[in-house]
Amino acid sequence: MNDCIFCKIIKGELPSKTVYEDDLIKVIMNINPTTNGHLLVLPKEHCVDIFDIDEKIINHSFKVIRDTLYPLLRDKLGCEGLTLSENNLLGQEVHHFHIHVTPRYQNDLVDYQYNKEMLEDLDTVFEKLQNK
Repeated sequence: MNDCIFCKIIKGELPSKTVYEDDLIKVIMNINPTTNGHLLVLPKEHCVDIFDIDEKIINHSFKVIRDTLYPLLRDKLGCEGLTLSENNLLGQEVHHFHIHVTPRYQNDLVDYQYNKEMLEDLDTVFEKLQNK
């Protein structure tokens, strides 16, 4: 895709701070980090969201997060855990699939805000999700 900012980063047309790269993915530092070491895992092949991505790339991405990125973040930055997130459609600012790898630290105060008033009773939601 010609106007995709992540495609331009992957092609080297725009600068990035790359911490890992192979044939399938490129991992860059998020320019608007939530915590120190907040990374974005970008598939090199343009795909819009989780409904558009090859399963091989998803599996590979999570293997790299588990085996390479987490040890790097733990050993170099002292993080004590990770939050992994990925937006689809609503909330997705860049329409190129990417996984946020957010290192977690004691007292980092990361707080995902939500509207509690929109929440339905757990049993009501469970009932809606049943295959009936």
